[in-house]
Amino acid sequence: MIEKYRVHEVAKDLQIPSKDVIDLLGKYFPSTKKHMTALEKDELSVIFEHYTLNNSQDSLDDYFARVSQRKPKAPAPAPVSAQGKPAPEPQRGSDGPAKAPAPQRKEASQHQRFEKPGGVAPAPQAEQKQIPPEQQRQQQQKKQQQKPQRAQAQARPQSTIIRPVGTGGGEVVTRSDNSRHVDIRGGNVNLDKYNERYETIAPTNLAKKDTGVRKQKLNQKSAQRGRPFMSRKEKEEQKLHKIQVERERRQKLEITLPAELSVGELAAKLKIQAAEVVKRLLGLGIFASVGEIIDYDTAAMVAMEIGAKVSPEVVVTIEDRLFDEADDMSENLVSRSPVVVVMGHVDHGKTSLLDAIRNTNVTAGEAGGITQSIGAYQVDMNGRKLTFIDTPGHAAFTSMRARGAQVTDIAVLVVAADDGIMPQTVEAISHAKAAGITIIVAINKMDKDTANPERIKQGLTEYELLPEEWGGDTICVELSAKTRMGIDNLLEMILIVADMKEFKANPERMARGTVIEARLDKGRGPVATVLVQNGTLRSGDICIAGTALGRIRAMTNDRGERVDEAGPSMPVEITGLGAVPAAGDVFNAVEDEKLARELVDRRRHEQKQEQFSAYQKVTMENLFSQISQGAVKELGVIVKADVQGSVEALTQSLEKISNEEVRVRVIHGAVGAVSESDVMLADASNAIIVGFNVRPDPVAKSIADQAGVDIRLYRVIYDALDEVNDAMKGMLAPKYRDVDLGRAEVRMVYKISNIGTVAGCYVLSGKITRTAKIRVVRDGIIIADDYLDSLRRFKDDVKEVASGYECGMSLGKFNDIKEGDIFEAYEVEEYRD
Repeated sequence: MIEKYRVHEVAKDLQIPSKDVIDLLGKYFPSTKKHMTALEKDELSVIFEHYTLNNSQDSLDDYFARVSQRKPKAPAPAPVSAQGKPAPEPQRGSDGPAKAPAPQRKEASQHQRFEKPGGVAPAPQAEQKQIPPEQQRQQQQKKQQQKPQRAQAQARPQSTIIRPVGTGGGEVVTRSDNSRHVDIRGGNVNLDKYNERYETIAPTNLAKKDTGVRKQKLNQKSAQRGRPFMSRKEKEEQKLHKIQVERERRQKLEITLPAELSVGELAAKLKIQAAEVVKRLLGLGIFASVGEIIDYDTAAMVAMEIGAKVSPEVVVTIEDRLFDEADDMSENLVSRSPVVVVMGHVDHGKTSLLDAIRNTNVTAGEAGGITQSIGAYQVDMNGRKLTFIDTPGHAAFTSMRARGAQVTDIAVLVVAADDGIMPQTVEAISHAKAAGITIIVAINKMDKDTANPERIKQGLTEYELLPEEWGGDTICVELSAKTRMGIDNLLEMILIVADMKEFKANPERMARGTVIEARLDKGRGPVATVLVQNGTLRSGDICIAGTALGRIRAMTNDRGERVDEAGPSMPVEITGLGAVPAAGDVFNAVEDEKLARELVDRRRHEQKQEQFSAYQKVTMENLFSQISQGAVKELGVIVKADVQGSVEALTQSLEKISNEEVRVRVIHGAVGAVSESDVMLADASNAIIVGFNVRPDPVAKSIADQAGVDIRLYRVIYDALDEVNDAMKGMLAPKYRDVDLGRAEVRMVYKISNIGTVAGCYVLSGKITRTAKIRVVRDGIIIADDYLDSLRRFKDDVKEVASGYECGMSLGKFNDIKEGDIFEAYEVEEYRD
């Protein structure tokens, strides 16, 4: 966009009065022009066309002939031509003089000499004629004659002035101030001979370096004339173009975002200012500072709004590098044995049923005939193997029963035909449904006369288990573990369900499974019973289970036989772990032992941090809560058991005994005998030690006797819970109740100075004691509750007054006693449930 070209500027460039330009425009345009009027393109075209035609010449022959006859002369005060005549002045049109360009020190083309400010095209020149050969020879002679003058000019600084006159040729004129003037009216002027060094051509005073300090010029609009000017529309277009380029750049930007990051980090990833991110968040209704943390969804919304492609940051953990969690290909899968869990209420015959299946006598080895841990067994049925897991039925082993349901495929729910559905039966149904496994109901004890299977089936319908014979999909098998009736039918049903489910696994990969049970053996060290769920476990494999790591030294099956490898759905007992894992931990066979140790160290550190976080230090923020908790008495317990599952069961059962006044906290639980460190911990924390199927060391026993640490050892879980419950009752805050002693009626009221009000009473019933509290009852409403200040009979102080006698009583605080009031004497006593 070119700046506006005004009337006075055109007149100044053409060296004519502004009035001439205004008059010329008045002939062709109706609107009146002023010297500040901005001209349009058509108006400028009229002006330039007019003055171009007026300044043109018809012929240049006379001028070329005159130039050829010129002879060079010495410089004169006034410019003269080659013939000794004054140099002709520039031709002038009728409307004003032609424009004379500023002096030039270098070569300039004709377009440069006549170009107007603001990009106005010069007036067209007349076509140049070809010079005859005779004139060319004359010009060559002229050049030779001018050589001495050029040598003299090199020795003396001169200036060259190019004087345009019309469109003719040019001639050189000199002045007395050692400067030269070039007349370029001719069309064949050779300007190369005047293209000399600036130091030679320029005057001496101009060649000096200007080191003076000048005032700064104001950058006004008039000084910017001739520069590109952008309209508002062009500025908007340029701005939109920049925005489009920025959007295209951001669309090519691909970033990954973590789960959480700060606003400043998001701005750095997007390569924009943090203020822009804050602005975008405000548009989403989120007020966040630069250092505030935002989640992935919020950051992704901001990034996508800006135009970047967002993807979540994939964090490769040690588990991802160590464990192969890829899905198995269908061609690598083979059929595996089903894993069956036996569940049900206590003493409904679960272990007896499994004993009948295995043809062994397991129940006789259990303390009290109750299963204390999870046992895994494998049996053969028509050439096919079935894996059974026996879970305890007592309520204390709810977590163990739930863990058994999570690793199995089929649940056998054992219900006694003479007992019916019990609370633990309902819990077993809930665990099986939560695990999404098929339930087969085994109605046991059918050999008894009181067996009623129809009542069992009716009760199952209340829990959405409809028997098949009633139109449902739940298989119900009537059997007797004692007489082995219906055992084969149960196994056949299990195989049918397994065939329908098509249980498969990949035996060619690294083993993965679950720890069923773990204990510390005195001779073999940590021993764990594991169930391989996928892959094959081999002797010598590096195995990691929770915080336990080790190389498998030996594996034995459920019959105690040594095996070298265990495939899917096979339970084995392994040795070689560095520590006792927790029951329910997932174990994996790995190849990189160094990386596995790093993972175990990290898990142990996290476990310690969790233990440390359980003991909160008192701060100003939690001071009130700590004071509130101080009102609750706490019983510390250290649990030691033979297997890890029993430790968990005892821990959960003991903590459930806690109530509003006494809280049981298991501060430590481990597998093994009661050791010296356990006694020291109990002494330091003022706790008791509960041992389950373990004995204390002789050293630990002696230290416990000296320190007064109470060690309780049990073989049956019922006894442990009952005794702890009794101990807690001894710690419960005592309860109080009012015990009525007697009633007395006020017959007379006396006012005695220095003593107060004294009531003369008659004991209606019971007795009034000196230490009793008194309720003042008036018209059946208790108006005061006070204590006796004095009790007298006549003038003597007495301890008690029996029924039928008169006495005088005064109360400690209440004096508004009236005749007819009833005094009820009572005392507060403690009692326990």
